[in-house]
Amino acid sequence: MNSLSLKFGLACLISLGLARPLQAQVDYHGNDSPWGQRATSGPDADVPGWFYNLGITGVRAQLIADRPQALLIKYVFPKSPAEGHVQIGDLIVGAGGQMFQHPHRNGYGENVFGADGPIVELARVLEECQGSHGKGMLALTLKRDGEMQDVVLDVGQKYGTFATTYPRACAKSDKILAELLEYIAKHQAEDGSFGDPVHNTFAPLALLASGDAKYLPAVERNVRWHGRETHPNDRRYADLMNWSYMSAALVLSEYHLATGENWVLPELQEVHDHLAKAQYLHMSQINPKAKKSHPDSFPKGPKDAHGGWGHNPGFEGYGPIAMITGQGALAYSLMHRCGIEIDREKHDAAYEFLKKGTGDNGYVWYGDQIGGPPDGWADMGRTGATGIANFLSPYSEPVYRERAMSHAKVIGLHPQSFPDTHGSPPMGMAYTALAANIDPDSFRQLMDANRWWFTMAHCTDGSFYYQPNRDNAGYGSDSRMTASSVVAFIFTIPRHSLVITGKGKKVVGGRMKGVIR
Repeated sequence: MNSLSLKFGLACLISLGLARPLQAQVDYHGNDSPWGQRATSGPDADVPGWFYNLGITGVRAQLIADRPQALLIKYVFPKSPAEGHVQIGDLIVGAGGQMFQHPHRNGYGENVFGADGPIVELARVLEECQGSHGKGMLALTLKRDGEMQDVVLDVGQKYGTFATTYPRACAKSDKILAELLEYIAKHQAEDGSFGDPVHNTFAPLALLASGDAKYLPAVERNVRWHGRETHPNDRRYADLMNWSYMSAALVLSEYHLATGENWVLPELQEVHDHLAKAQYLHMSQINPKAKKSHPDSFPKGPKDAHGGWGHNPGFEGYGPIAMITGQGALAYSLMHRCGIEIDREKHDAAYEFLKKGTGDNGYVWYGDQIGGPPDGWADMGRTGATGIANFLSPYSEPVYRERAMSHAKVIGLHPQSFPDTHGSPPMGMAYTALAANIDPDSFRQLMDANRWWFTMAHCTDGSFYYQPNRDNAGYGSDSRMTASSVVAFIFTIPRHSLVITGKGKKVVGGRMKGVIR
């Protein structure tokens, strides 16, 4: 299976995991997932599995069932702060002079989302020791060969601590962002691509949002790559092609809106023409194989799944899903701002698909129907994509902004699932943050609840790491690029320098008002 299929492959996950509400995010059942997955090249090639990154310590650790208040060391990076102090097989049982107080709460479901326990407790101490009073020295309590011992790691104070307003008005966030922008620019291929659709969406958007002119050539190379790779009559019905077209729509639109470059418009028109044909609107678009391969998902009538997009044009497999339909509605909105003519009937069909899959609390389920209690919730990527699509609707009816606010608020009420989104967790994180940004209180709640993640995913080389997740998919040689692109993008959101992050919107009482026409 290729990288793209790994990131977006759904396999048997149509149920959202809610049929197994306590499904562990990290596997305790003996089939070696996610721990047995490896990167074959890149900075993590020597690491013997997919383990938790413990921030800038240079350590990777596994969560284990029979020691829920400990972290089992599986790898120590050479020339890192931990080298010579921490050994493979050690158990970290405390930090900052205190034993870990709580067992892991780390899984998939309302009751177990989040990373309470040793991960969060260590993250707190790790960040504090980098502050003005910590002197950059991280004290760890280890259990080695049955004996307790204390070690101290010199992690330095290069980054300091996050401000309470991070990533806005935060020196640490600014320093991290500057390093990430250099990192992702360095990893652009000669043809202009950054990698898969996650990279090719959020890497160029982060560079563009930075406002630094030195990155504009890299963004333009990526825009031209998108133009070469997209065609109105594309027949490559494989490899989840609609994701690539959604990526192209967002990047080309934002580039045109930022620069005014009109040569982009014919390319954007081609992207539009593909998406308009790919949107599922008629039962004649159903792949006949879907009835046999996915009988439970096969449409029972012309309005089932109507207006949505799936992985590929028309209806195949599970059919249209909310995650990509939210992106489709957003793409139409952005293209409309670029002057591309949008068929409102088709746009409304996408919004209706999303409305049918939204619970009373604003949470968006898997498809065009509510998959659980009206006030239920799980991972928020779909809600994020839907929220920003509603907020940027080009139509004047207030219902779109009302829906957008409900999506933002449910994210703020339940921020625990932020790094654990279905399909591609990093992509879900980006869209979740975008929708939360609609409501400053919700954005603050989201970032505060996940400060641990930004602390622990940060690597010694300045890049960010793709931590183990619900789907256990997409880890490999390019996974640092995935996480780094998304974090860089999230850290640019408060700058409001893109249309999707609030450019041109009036700020009243800390809240964004108005819609760009």
